[in-house]
Amino acid sequence: MSSNLHPMLNVAIKAARAAGAIINRAALDVEAVRVSQKQVNDFVTEVDHASEAAIIETLLTAYPGHGILAEESGTERGAKDSEFVWIIDPLDGTTNFIHGFPVYCVSIALAVRGKVEQAVVYDPTRNDLFTASRGRGAFLNERRIRVSKRTRLEESLISTGFPFRAGDNFKQYLAIMADLMPRAAGLRRPGAAALDLAYVAAGFAEAFFENGLNPWDVAAGSLLVTEAGGLISNFTGEGEYLDQREVLAGAPRIYGQLVPILAKYSKFAGVDAKLAASERIRATDPTRQSAGGGDDVYARSTVELNQPASDTESAPASAPAPARKMIRAKRPAETPAGSDAAPGTASE
Repeated sequence: MSSNLHPMLNVAIKAARAAGAIINRAALDVEAVRVSQKQVNDFVTEVDHASEAAIIETLLTAYPGHGILAEESGTERGAKDSEFVWIIDPLDGTTNFIHGFPVYCVSIALAVRGKVEQAVVYDPTRNDLFTASRGRGAFLNERRIRVSKRTRLEESLISTGFPFRAGDNFKQYLAIMADLMPRAAGLRRPGAAALDLAYVAAGFAEAFFENGLNPWDVAAGSLLVTEAGGLISNFTGEGEYLDQREVLAGAPRIYGQLVPILAKYSKFAGVDAKLAASERIRATDPTRQSAGGGDDVYARSTVELNQPASDTESAPASAPAPARKMIRAKRPAETPAGSDAAPGTASE
């Protein structure tokens, strides 16, 4: 690997490749892999655990004073009060993996005082290595990448993730899909959010959105997107998304067209926007079109449209952000003259 990379990024790459080797060996006989279920449709394998252990060992050997936030072990390892925290998903796309469907990856990010500074997303099936350091651009196999130049939503490929957990709002996703499908060139659900974000950074898809995500799903991919000239936020266009469980990322012009479509489905949207979304859902679901005031009851119930069944916290209400408040990515410092980098400010 190139010697001009940040030393912490080099260590993350070493960790990701070690995990990828474990995953590839297991993929040769995936039916022999032991699988357990964390909750309905949410699986974990011995490969997840072995991959995570290899990553953490590599990182803590190099930086024993750093903190760890990992999908399977949480914050059990590493320092508890460090300003440096590694955010790890050892196998994003586990359900794909256990079926032999070759769309999964390793995701490693380093957050410094809460801001993601280094990122690696490694696809072991294709040996594709996506990397980014804040202010230095995003790369795929050491080649500079940029988000798509497309500007028309009807020409755009949009990736997403479908709900799969108990308590997820399936009707809401059907309504979102009904809103988007006639407007876009295509909607895709590959099944690994970190890789979806990497593909947005590389221009393979124009945008990605999903809710119900955790920090380890989006931390590395978020830096790839912004360093590639893209925008990332929650559905309303507000920049504080890492812990909000909803993410919208895309090329600037496509992102700008998606915010007003998705904002009304956000748990951070105002009540009026949510009631409008409930009308859209009711229109696509005849079982909700009852007489005698039932519609109003349903509309009121969707004021908490995006809340999972177990989430008892009240979400802050705010109107969708106007276009001028969209969070733009900072032009990487070493971008050569004549580059197509989009001007703007940092997203986090």
